[in-house]
Amino acid sequence: MKIKNNEDVIALTDNHVARTYGRFPIALDRGKGAEVWDRSGNHYIDFVSGLAVNNLGHCHPAIVKAIQEQAGRLLHVSNLYHIEQQSQLASELTRLSFADKFFFCNSGTEANESAFKLARKYFFDRSETGRKEIITFDRSFHGRTIASLSATAQKKFHVGFAPLLTGFKYVPFNDILALEKAMGPKTCAVMVEPVQGEGGVNMPDKGYFKAMKKLCQKSGALLIFDEVQTGFGRTGKLFAYENFGVKPDIITFAKALGGGLAIGAMGATNKVMKSFVPGTHAATFGGNPLACSAGLASLKVISKKRFLEDVKKKGDYFMQKLNQLAKRHSSITEVRGIGLMLAVQLNRPGAGIVNECMRNGVLVNCIQSDILRFLPPLTATKKQIDLVVKAVDLAFIEIFGESD
Repeated sequence: MKIKNNEDVIALTDNHVARTYGRFPIALDRGKGAEVWDRSGNHYIDFVSGLAVNNLGHCHPAIVKAIQEQAGRLLHVSNLYHIEQQSQLASELTRLSFADKFFFCNSGTEANESAFKLARKYFFDRSETGRKEIITFDRSFHGRTIASLSATAQKKFHVGFAPLLTGFKYVPFNDILALEKAMGPKTCAVMVEPVQGEGGVNMPDKGYFKAMKKLCQKSGALLIFDEVQTGFGRTGKLFAYENFGVKPDIITFAKALGGGLAIGAMGATNKVMKSFVPGTHAATFGGNPLACSAGLASLKVISKKRFLEDVKKKGDYFMQKLNQLAKRHSSITEVRGIGLMLAVQLNRPGAGIVNECMRNGVLVNCIQSDILRFLPPLTATKKQIDLVVKAVDLAFIEIFGESD
């Protein structure tokens, strides 16, 4: 079939691809920075960034060059052998984070699965075999495979997949007393997103994570930070935990790590990671030369102090613009977030806003039915932020009939 436009791609998708996604009626064809074009030639400013994957935007020159050079040398060899690019990426990640060693996989859900296994194996090795329970939080999201789905405390994702795995307990987010009450001799780990992404860009209360860390230290439980969405500059720091003055015992990454290529990682201290020995865990494609080369190129750009400082400035600017927007529209009840991970809480469904913005050349995201989420490339300009805010402003007037 010869592809001419969006409609041709949509027809092909409808006929041959499993319908696991509610897709918008466009087929993106090419991109540069924060801009994309669809198969019919329409232009958009992309403030979804592949759901926080394209932190350096589309087709960043450093990442494209790294992929092109590596693709001509070696794509995959398996972890039966030492992989230079994997070792280099692990070395950089350990230099920049609290972790001493990393395990590589292919996605966020795989990274979280490996964290569950490591936490339980750690206590098994200490002959504390009764400590198998992992505590997570209401409105959390940790992935779609059965274990990470079982850890996800949002019932809408559970429908149709019972029985879920046992060994997970849910408590309210930002309620330290509820966490303290839930912890006990069976608790092996507490797993939390520093900022809840799919749950609504929910922010922690001041001092919440420090209190959580103290509870974990007191009970001997491990603290796991799921930074699949928040990692690699999204919050204005290289890793989100740096914003809160707390270091976890285990951390998980994916999304932006590969600059657009699929790769996940789980890191931990030596004390904990020593429980992973040959035969305990594996991933055939994990840490392959191509993905790790892209990761190295991406990390080299994002980890620069000046780059991260610029992200924070643009995040503050975007937040200011959204707060100004909230003053003009009664349907906005709250603006929240950190860095370039921002959300606008509505008092009504927001799907119409997303569709109207798309018709006017701007891509934004609606989650939980009433929350507009903004995940722009970290390279987006203030001019592009202004254009997006203007498009959202006009969409509120068109869809909700709101104006000054």
